Amino acid sequence: MTGAWERVGYDPDDFANRRHIGPSPAEMDRMLGAVGVSSLDELIDETVPGQLRQDQPLDWDPLTEYQLLQRLRAVGSRNTVTTSLIGQGYYGTVVPPAIQRNVLENPAWYTAYTPYQPEIAQGRLEALLNFQTMVEDLTGLPIANASLLDEATAAAEAMGMAKRAAKSRSTRFFAADDLHPQVLAVLATRARPLGIELVVGPVDEFDAADLCGAIFAHPGTYGHVRDLSSQCAAVREAGGIAVVATDLLALCLVKDPGAMGADIAIGSAQRFGVPMGFGGPHAAFMACRDELKRAMPGRLVGVSVDARGNRAYRLALQTREQHIRREKATSNVCTAQALLAVMASFYAVFHGPVGLRAIAQRTHLMAATLAATLRANGAEVEPEHFFDTITVRVGVGQAGILAAAEHRGINLRRVGRDRVGISVDETTDLEVLHRVLDAFGIDEQPQLGETPALPDPLLRTSEYLTHPVFHMNRAESEMMRYMRRLSDRDLALDRAMIPLGSCTMKLNAAAEMMALTWPEFGDLHPFAPAHQAAGYQELVADLEAKLCEITGYDAFSMQPNSGAQGEYAGLLTIAAYHRARGEQRDVCLIPTSAHGTNPASAQMAGMRVVAVKATSDGEIDVDDFRAKAEAAGDSLAAVMITYPSTHGVFEETVRQVCDITHEFGGQVYIDGANMNAMVGLVRPGDIGGDVSHLNLHKTFAIPHGGGGPGMGPIGVKSHLVEHLPGDPRTGEEGAVSAAPLGSASILLISWAYILLMGGAGLTQATRVAILSANYLAARLGDAFPILYRGRGGRVAHECIVDPRGYASHGVTVDDIAKRLIDHGFHAPTMSFPVAGTLMIEPTESETLAELDRFVAAMLDIAREADQVVAGEVSAEESPLRRAPHTVEDLVADWDRPYSREQGCFPAGSFRVDKYWPPVGRVDNAYGDRNLVCACPPWEGTDAATS
Repeated sequence: MTGAWERVGYDPDDFANRRHIGPSPAEMDRMLGAVGVSSLDELIDETVPGQLRQDQPLDWDPLTEYQLLQRLRAVGSRNTVTTSLIGQGYYGTVVPPAIQRNVLENPAWYTAYTPYQPEIAQGRLEALLNFQTMVEDLTGLPIANASLLDEATAAAEAMGMAKRAAKSRSTRFFAADDLHPQVLAVLATRARPLGIELVVGPVDEFDAADLCGAIFAHPGTYGHVRDLSSQCAAVREAGGIAVVATDLLALCLVKDPGAMGADIAIGSAQRFGVPMGFGGPHAAFMACRDELKRAMPGRLVGVSVDARGNRAYRLALQTREQHIRREKATSNVCTAQALLAVMASFYAVFHGPVGLRAIAQRTHLMAATLAATLRANGAEVEPEHFFDTITVRVGVGQAGILAAAEHRGINLRRVGRDRVGISVDETTDLEVLHRVLDAFGIDEQPQLGETPALPDPLLRTSEYLTHPVFHMNRAESEMMRYMRRLSDRDLALDRAMIPLGSCTMKLNAAAEMMALTWPEFGDLHPFAPAHQAAGYQELVADLEAKLCEITGYDAFSMQPNSGAQGEYAGLLTIAAYHRARGEQRDVCLIPTSAHGTNPASAQMAGMRVVAVKATSDGEIDVDDFRAKAEAAGDSLAAVMITYPSTHGVFEETVRQVCDITHEFGGQVYIDGANMNAMVGLVRPGDIGGDVSHLNLHKTFAIPHGGGGPGMGPIGVKSHLVEHLPGDPRTGEEGAVSAAPLGSASILLISWAYILLMGGAGLTQATRVAILSANYLAARLGDAFPILYRGRGGRVAHECIVDPRGYASHGVTVDDIAKRLIDHGFHAPTMSFPVAGTLMIEPTESETLAELDRFVAAMLDIAREADQVVAGEVSAEESPLRRAPHTVEDLVADWDRPYSREQGCFPAGSFRVDKYWPPVGRVDNAYGDRNLVCACPPWEGTDAATS
């Protein structure tokens, strides 16, 4: 070959360096120059203590995107997807393609952050308000939250809520034995550290005396539908809290919990258009009486007004959150499944009340037809009254029936030793019923009957979903436009950098997300026979092995389905270890530099939180730590530290802190929130950690989904392995989530990320994340003090900028956050871990152009703040206080001392593609004084009603 031929030194399939890592090599050279080092190696040597660095590099080779998709197809083919009639809280459902394409597979929805900045989250806040309204209507209770993790943990939250809110001061809580087994397992886990005596028994033998509360099933796990009015009344008369675990589709037909006198209703919204996904993620729900709203855990979307008096949505009652209440918190706000709640709400909008009732009626009649046909052929079928689930007594032939059904492509449920459970769902048709009957040896083609198995007193008579949003013209064009309108109101990663410290918002690559909606992963029941889940077992085994190599731990549990759940599960593992050794230890030392959810997790695990001071440079005060460890003595259970610290530095004393903890018999919990500054460089298991959780939705690329889903698997050293969470299917002690692998389907994303990056790519991502943070610190340091620096004056993967010098002149951290919206950015983390500051984390995924755009915005904000300090303009009249600026501000009469240009098109903002917030600054206080947590009346042309 001659002429112009020359082999170029470029690999188009290098995912890590050409797709995931934002800065190009040339851009990194410019960044290194700004930082003042000659190479990335030099920067890492100056930043990360050498004595902590791991000995061996991560050494597996990366896959190309094409190779990854082939690997996923091969692994998926090892799963056997059958027609699942197992039920037990997980059901087949039809995901409307319009919702799958426009929400679940749309980065405008799945890459958004939790809506703490309401002005740039109005779309998902409206969708979540729709979810709350849907839950309130169907449960017959006036207040609902914006989702919880799963049905079992929602039940556990309700139990804790009952203990706090009951007039009775009892610590006994009754749970009906026909709750789903996984619900009972998680209740037992949560009860122990909270000092609750859990009493499990039949509903018919229930005694309301001396209880703080009780939880009943409606319908029950074996199908029973009962009127629980007398039980709820008895609990309330005795001073307790009555809780009902229920099913939203059933509530389209049967009497609602509110009508039966329940105080709280909980359950799962999975069957409202969310795939089973081998266990999750799914949005749980909780609704309650109005008097209990301030005791409700999780997030609550409310209605308020903006600076012009226009309607605006935001999170309500935020003083309940753990970063404010710390160890006084009774639950973690990081316990939501926002993306799945959004999907469920759109499912309700898509079908409306008439459509949902039709689905419920058809589902019920399928079950009634099956029951009638089985009885006509001599089978003993229970119960008499049911919605979608029946049990059939089969005696010693149970195994044969189950095998025969599986041979016909159907999974039934084993119930005890002599019965089979059958749960039908939205996807069940007459052909499925024919296969079930065939498995029972009945050669009959059923015809759908019209006789319900629900008597009139059990039927619902009240209306639901009366708001116009649930009566839209359901033409796909109108649905598509409604979903687009809402997504356009938000600012997500598909628009701009979200520089949140401690809540890593990095690239969620499309190739990593693709398999999530494949049927071979999405349509598998979490309690399907193990041999049908061989593909999931393969990927989880490989993911666990790689996470062990990355962290230096010996084993992982994938069960915790959020970061906060991981913290809680890790502490329970430590507590179980101490109990097994006959030691009564309950003191947990938590430095003030630790992650914000730590104190609440320790409290939930039954531990006493003792705070440890930080030094003036933001590091753990080792003298204070030793003194408090010594004071705890034989009561020291654990220390929770975040590494690198939430102050954004690699502390060189971390091994010393771990050694002191072990000296006094405690265990070291290293919070994995900042693991993305360690991967490939430092292994927590090597520096003294006994257990860590990993935020897969941060370091390992699962998207935040607007406030969930997340995953928080925990890694442990060998001595803790036997104390990892138990299997919720069997009621093993320590189960923390409803499914054995938590939100199993999104493990695919992290596994795909690890395979695409390879060992060297993961390490390079860490190195570039540290470079990007130091670049921002260098560029912003003259305008804003950098609050903490580590060795060599370097920061880790995030830095805290300190604008508090402006506060005395009236410029607040809120003003800076809102002004960043005008520049087209989400604000960094506000006032955590230090009040009045901003914690910035750029991640490795942002290009130099985007970093420089952010720098330009921050420097322009500093210039505007300096004008206030100089007296050129008052804080009240500055663009900082008037921010964010809307289109309405732009076109209205302009009476401000600065120009429209300065207000609406500041430095760094796009002009053609500018993001315009749909509302001005939201008045949070107004919304809390006038609490409204359901859909308000629609106005003008927004209604689009049919």
